Amino acid sequence: MQSLKKSLSTLIQLTDTEFQFLEDKLVRHHFATKSIIVNQEKVVNHIYFIEKGLLRTYYLQDSKEINTYFACENQFITVYSSFITQTPSIEFLEAIEDSIVYSISYNTMKELYEFDSKFEKLGRIIAEKNYLCVIERTRKMQSLTAKQKYLDFIESHDKKIVTSVPQHQIATYLGIAPESLSRVRKQISLS
Repeated sequence: MQSLKKSLSTLIQLTDTEFQFLEDKLVRHHFATKSIIVNQEKVVNHIYFIEKGLLRTYYLQDSKEINTYFACENQFITVYSSFITQTPSIEFLEAIEDSIVYSISYNTMKELYEFDSKFEKLGRIIAEKNYLCVIERTRKMQSLTAKQKYLDFIESHDKKIVTSVPQHQIATYLGIAPESLSRVRKQISLS
């Protein structure tokens, strides 16, 4: 739980009492490799903080998995569009490897917002960071070459994500064919 406290302290300062109040609301989960945490077409009712492990979000397009996000230790993840709007998800959330996460429900988040404005500010900061991430990713997807996308990916993502996520999943995340990613990786290793 110290990892959550440390991560939150980079966003907002909570007193020990405030953090304890939050901690009492969290539920610990263990998800085995390939566990589906959120199913497509279900309303997402939880946001997750990863203590250990690696998770991804993806959707299906013509029976092909298209990856939209990866998260590992000390990061938050959910299908934000469904969580925020409380409408059915268009994505899946899956454990890439055995993972230990803490969750908080949508209703509990609302209670926290009402309890103390610090929690509402924390929710806003997380939402803002998520929005900026989406905007930046969209810009990169539209303007970078395959090589630039991959170089940016390895520079901007946690080393665990870069080394542990299967290459075909990284390829769909970057919007390039797996064969193109293989060529790019070969070019980089030769230079």
